[in-house]
Amino acid sequence: MAAPPDTELSSALSLELLPTDPLLLILSFLDYRDLVSCCYLNQRLNQLSSHDPLWKRHCKKYWLISEEEKSRRNQSWKAIFTSTYSDFGRYIHCYATLKKAWDDLEKYLGQWCPRMISSLKESAREEELDAVEAQIRCKLPDDYRCSFRIHNGQKLVVPGLMGSMALSNHYRSEDLLDIDTAAGGFQQRLGLKQCLPLTFCIHTGLSQYMALESVEGRNKYEIFYQCPDQMARKPSTIVMFITGTSYLEWFTSYVNEVVTGGYPIIRDQIFRYVHDKKCVATFFFFTVSVSTSFLPELSSVHPPHYFFTYRIRIEMSKDALPEKTCQLDSRYWRITNAKGDVDEVQGPGVFFFLEITGEREFPIIGPGKVYEYTSCTTFSTTSGYMEGYYTFHCLYYKDKFFNVTIPRFHMFFFLFKVSTA
Repeated sequence: MAAPPDTELSSALSLELLPTDPLLLILSFLDYRDLVSCCYLNQRLNQLSSHDPLWKRHCKKYWLISEEEKSRRNQSWKAIFTSTYSDFGRYIHCYATLKKAWDDLEKYLGQWCPRMISSLKESAREEELDAVEAQIRCKLPDDYRCSFRIHNGQKLVVPGLMGSMALSNHYRSEDLLDIDTAAGGFQQRLGLKQCLPLTFCIHTGLSQYMALESVEGRNKYEIFYQCPDQMARKPSTIVMFITGTSYLEWFTSYVNEVVTGGYPIIRDQIFRYVHDKKCVATFFFFTVSVSTSFLPELSSVHPPHYFFTYRIRIEMSKDALPEKTCQLDSRYWRITNAKGDVDEVQGPGVFFFLEITGEREFPIIGPGKVYEYTSCTTFSTTSGYMEGYYTFHCLYYKDKFFNVTIPRFHMFFFLFKVSTA
């Protein structure tokens, strides 16, 4: 049997001749760009591509519009998609990711750090972002602009949205700067050319910067802490502790740590301690866990001096008998740096600083009680680890002493690079 003429074959396979239901099913697999293109092919496809349920998926995927939001706005799915696109269209590749991060963060803060919610600023307008670009004569990355269209940073308050850290004689809390404050701190000096501050601590003056151009050895949009090179002849020579490769990666990874409980909430603040789930030791009715943090503001590469803080959590099972109540007497530490050099610290009469009361005492731990404290150490190498044990004595049996293992925990610092300024 001979094949039909080409004209007959093309007519038989023409999409517009398909029944409505299978054609709508085909259109439901198209991206929004292709769906819009269909509007210009012919009258039938124009009508079908405007079928409202087709736009529901795109509204949810790109703009995170819920059924409740649609009802509140009292608009069709297509109208919502179109109006939102007219406002946020240039950010469609990153809007959903950043909006979800902000939504998750607000929900978490509302439950655990409610006073921090009031420090968040309303969204910035496109004209404000354009004006800042004209002021600093640099383009802002779309992911940064998009985030600030959702929330324009926060007020300069304590606690800061981007995390805190506290020792007995040192405190840091980083605010996420609003766009105008960030523009006011834009750097053009040697060593920090074309760098925009993202965060600021009013106690230490510490900031994280974003490089808006690839100059002085930095990659474009890289985020870092600056660290002056104390051994360089030129004061403009700095070392950069890298904290992110882009604003999107930097912000969303931080939010993920917060909302998944990776960072503890202490006194209504987010503390940037990293907990290794493998770093837990159990001894009968005791559980000891450790989290650590690198402090760039107290560290340097030249000379090599890397400052770490660690947080120890000691918990006695609630099922332990009351006579198991005991008091902490001393500790033993074995501290090893990346070269294998070992320091040992041991001694009785160790007192612990209580974060809440500010008092110093030998903690007493009973059934169901948790004790936490913070301390610090330094390394001359870029990494190291600690391990050891605590010595307790029973309060009911004065002559009974025992040791509880402190699991080995490793400490690593941020990647760094040297400025070519």
